[in-house]
Amino acid sequence: MNLHRLDLVSLSLFSQVVRSGSISKGALLANLAVGAASKRISDLEAAVGAALFERHSRGITPTAAGLALARHAQRILGDVNLLAAELHDHASGIVGVARLWANTSAITQFLPADIAAFAKATPAIRIELAELNSGEIVLGVLEGRADIGIFADRTPALGLHLMPYREDRLVLVVPAGHPLAKRRSLRFEEATDFDVVSLSQGTSLAQRLQAETEAMGRRLRVRIQVRSFDAMCQMVAAGLGVAVLPADAVRALVRSLSLRQIPLTDGWARRQLLIGVRDLESLPRAARQLVDHLAGGRPH
Repeated sequence: MNLHRLDLVSLSLFSQVVRSGSISKGALLANLAVGAASKRISDLEAAVGAALFERHSRGITPTAAGLALARHAQRILGDVNLLAAELHDHASGIVGVARLWANTSAITQFLPADIAAFAKATPAIRIELAELNSGEIVLGVLEGRADIGIFADRTPALGLHLMPYREDRLVLVVPAGHPLAKRRSLRFEEATDFDVVSLSQGTSLAQRLQAETEAMGRRLRVRIQVRSFDAMCQMVAAGLGVAVLPADAVRALVRSLSLRQIPLTDGWARRQLLIGVRDLESLPRAARQLVDHLAGGRPH
């Protein structure tokens, strides 16, 4: 076995063949002639000392050795792509990257202005921002796929160092002609007799509503689950239910759709958004600068 004979072109071709189930299709995807692709696959098999594919009339399938190589090839090629991106950043004058994962509430209410201010002050740092559910964010930070996470309180975050970010306020959003539309404020319990438009079950907001409703001894009447605040407001406007949403995140939507938002007096309707990192001291310099900016100089 001589793994030093492996090269990136052959590994990329091999990955394409595994995905397509055909050497000819893999060759096309890799921009190689079929004959040249076949030769490279044969050379790979010689280098690892084992057959990588089983050939049959319907095409080819990877052997156990092929599957093992496919897993490692994917990781190697991914690392090469990351290296290329990082070197490109250095060539472009970028000196650092901060990977930030945040929930929808943070992204729609606070992060645009905060990130714009940070980018203006530190143009040599690039921020990679992804929008995910709070639980997914915590897992991503714990696993090292993100440097920084911003998520709602009550999200299990054992193992993370936490800092306060911002506070938001939940309101009940109803159509203009709804029986509750003229109320100045109310407790959420007063809305539990109506159908509810909710985010998907895995989100922190949906879980909070479910927990608080069960604590009242009531049942949350979820009629529709959607994936965005925009879709929730559209469903409310269509008369399909009421919704609980962050006030600042939906103010423009509420106005454009002629909806009404009513403040909730429940204590849980004020939510703390948190910044979470695995270890503040070991953060890359770019990510530490972003944390300091987002935390607003508050003590860690």
